[in-house]
Amino acid sequence: MSVVALDAADPRALAEFYAELTGWPVDPQQSNQRWVQLRADGPVTLACQLAPGHRPPEWPGDEHPQQVHIDFEVPDLDAGERRILGIGARKPEFQPGTGFRVYLDPAGHPFCLVRAA
Repeated sequence: MSVVALDAADPRALAEFYAELTGWPVDPQQSNQRWVQLRADGPVTLACQLAPGHRPPEWPGDEHPQQVHIDFEVPDLDAGERRILGIGARKPEFQPGTGFRVYLDPAGHPFCLVRAA
């Protein structure tokens, strides 16, 4: 399995946010206090790793730019937005497009909801 790992001061809390977003449960066999991994149905999953000095990227910005972001397809952007804001995402003021929207996870990592084709 391939893993995309995100740094966080609180990896458990960030993993629980992404578990709620994706529907993938936390995998207790692949998790500990420093690394919390989700169990996905496909060949790629997400993990959150402890980074005590984590500084979130700025969106948009170049002083602390994003290094990676993840896109999640949804059938309805408005419904998707209501759902993720309800589980702790934040929507920054700057939005660069119309077929997708940028959000920040609880650790400040940007991610996008993209209208499914």
